[in-house]
Amino acid sequence: MLSYSVHGSLSGSVNAPVSKSDLHRLIIACSLSGSDTEICRCTLSEDIKATARVMEAIGASIHFEENRILVEGIKLQPDTNILCDCSESGSTLRFLVPVLAALGQNATFTGHGRLAKRPMEPLLSELSAHGVEIHTPDNGDTLPLSISGKLVGGDFTFSGDISSQYITGLMFALPLLAQDSRIILTSPLQSKGYVDMTLSVLERFGIKITPIQNGWEIAGKQRYRTPGILTAQGDWSNAAFWLCAGSICQGANIMVNGIDYHHSLQGDKAVCDVLTQMGVNLTIGSEQVEANHAPLHAVTIDGSQIPDIIPILSVVAAVSQGETHIVNAGRLRIKESDRLHAMYECLTQIGADVTELADGLIIRGKSQLSGGTVDSFNDHRIAMSMAVASLVCKEPVIIRDPMCVTKSYPDFYEDFKALGGSVHVVDLG
Repeated sequence: MLSYSVHGSLSGSVNAPVSKSDLHRLIIACSLSGSDTEICRCTLSEDIKATARVMEAIGASIHFEENRILVEGIKLQPDTNILCDCSESGSTLRFLVPVLAALGQNATFTGHGRLAKRPMEPLLSELSAHGVEIHTPDNGDTLPLSISGKLVGGDFTFSGDISSQYITGLMFALPLLAQDSRIILTSPLQSKGYVDMTLSVLERFGIKITPIQNGWEIAGKQRYRTPGILTAQGDWSNAAFWLCAGSICQGANIMVNGIDYHHSLQGDKAVCDVLTQMGVNLTIGSEQVEANHAPLHAVTIDGSQIPDIIPILSVVAAVSQGETHIVNAGRLRIKESDRLHAMYECLTQIGADVTELADGLIIRGKSQLSGGTVDSFNDHRIAMSMAVASLVCKEPVIIRDPMCVTKSYPDFYEDFKALGGSVHVVDLG
């Protein structure tokens, strides 16, 4: 198994990769428009390849060129069964099952790694109640997943603490139906920022979704209309790693370019708010943020709206004075890994003082960590978090299976080195 030894200190300027969340949404909307669209800026991660692959299987044509994507709208193949390989991308699976059901397209969805076991309920039950025939192994909610029939409109009811990806998938699908629909939430929505991103993309493509009490009303018989040329956003989820690195490295300052705090709908821009509360000196410009090291102190971090940046914020907490409580983070257990347990294991292995709870972590800060060998758990955000953690360790951190970062940030280690870090291949035997 490939392992990397990482260490050093970072400083300088780095460009944020393109938002994976934004690209997923743009590629799907462009494909549904039936016309040609150009997306300026792209980061070709494994998850984005998965969404493009499924849209091409349906009948879209997608061309990746240097720093842009050209999309030709789908030409349906209704009498065939489409094989949809989602690789390890939860967004691809959860967004596109409802979309293909709305198109009346028979399809079989497959996946790899932990995706095959990640839950799909209650989405599948709602689809089944609205005209979709679903077949899974042992009648469960795991892959492979086959669908047939055509989705019909109506009321789709969910608890707000389910994955926002279910809501996004339905928001893409329901405007295509002949009937009107509603999405109704029985409790406050978590990860609201991702749904806001979806609504923004849909509005750009002429799709109207009306907020109502506890949900949204979605008229049927709508058409996606391409704006022609689009520009993808910078990614706050991945920018967070560099901002946190600048926060914990003594004497460091790291500038992240291509991110817009004031206008972005991405929920993970909240990394700026959390770091500020912890004592970090941030300078926020129009399209960049600079993080400068300062004495850090513990806070309580609510993970309900920002699950993807909890791993890297846990690293910051590990070297912050006092006792940080991470709460409302139970959904991290059903991500690419059980991220609460993974961070407990990794941080403990390199000398941090961590207690694992059912839905969170308690982290008692130290001035420095020791270093050591950790597993990435085949989770991109765990691997990148531990690379950043190496910056506050006496000895290097050795990461097993480090290249899982290609899921969202293929150039992570190159950027790490460009900022002054050290990355070496090691043989653990």
